[in-house]
Amino acid sequence: MRQLFVSYLIPVMLFGSSAFAQTKAKAQNVPEIPYESVPNFLKFPAGLYLGEAMGVATNSKGHIFVYTRSANTRLFEFDQNGKYVREIGEGNYGFEFAHSVRVDPEDNIWAVDEGTNMVLKFNPAGRIVMVLGHRPDAVAGLVAQSPPPGAPAEKYILGRPTDVAWDAQGSIFVSDGYINHRVVKYDKNGRFLKKVGSEKPGSEPSQFNTPHGIAVDAQGNVYVADRANHRMQVFDNNLERKAIYDNIGDSWTVCISPGPHQYLFTSNSNPNGNPPGSWDITGEIYKMELDGTILGKFGHASKAFGGFQVVHMMDCRNPNEIIVAEIESWRVQKLILKPQAARISASR
Repeated sequence: MRQLFVSYLIPVMLFGSSAFAQTKAKAQNVPEIPYESVPNFLKFPAGLYLGEAMGVATNSKGHIFVYTRSANTRLFEFDQNGKYVREIGEGNYGFEFAHSVRVDPEDNIWAVDEGTNMVLKFNPAGRIVMVLGHRPDAVAGLVAQSPPPGAPAEKYILGRPTDVAWDAQGSIFVSDGYINHRVVKYDKNGRFLKKVGSEKPGSEPSQFNTPHGIAVDAQGNVYVADRANHRMQVFDNNLERKAIYDNIGDSWTVCISPGPHQYLFTSNSNPNGNPPGSWDITGEIYKMELDGTILGKFGHASKAFGGFQVVHMMDCRNPNEIIVAEIESWRVQKLILKPQAARISASR
């Protein structure tokens, strides 16, 4: 039954992605931030391979977690130097079609699985300690999508969720995602509190069309990559809308750095399949202030090392060392930014 579900779901995913038109960012005269990519960053043991790199995150020790789709969905851990450490959650019921991975302030690892409609919390030792959502029951037989598109969104049933984030109180925010088009807030124990958006896509303020990534700043504000609406939406901690940033193209993912001065990163990524013309208007990552001010951009669409082929997720724990996970090139790159060089160049 597991293999049947995977083979059926993949073409659904691809057809859904092709429906999204790609948008060139409206931001003009944005400074380029010089950067370099670290060669041979991740070191896999012999016989172990990376498939589509869907999610990447780091913990407080600098260890890197990579959530990947290949023959099976798998979650790998590497040390701060990129050396392979272990696999987490191999064969568990919540892994089917990877989408994102995050690490919370207590170093718990959270995997968001689009295929099982689940968000799984692993403690640092790799044990599952919380599950949000429900996998479609095998006894129901093969289904195209569950819940069915357009069915009323339920509090605890997710519809192809995409990402997860937390505030200082431990409240959990889930972007939910491809079937539902909403953001759901739960308390630290997984109790439903509130939502914004619904089961239907929409383009009005506080509506979503594929909320694809989510992050929370130190003040508890919530930033949502509203991908198919070509924008990012910002909400307060009670999910009341505060702002819309619509000059950054298609916001595929969002990352907020820690520390006293937080930075906001988002990727205007070329779409799955790299259709003709997309390379010319996409591929860059924006570095921003939380208020939406664009400080600079870096990167471009390219198969070559140092370029990007669909940046699906990024880690920005160190705002000058960005780790990106790419779908189409099946790779993870560590980028060393040189923002000082960008300032010097801009002043000349």
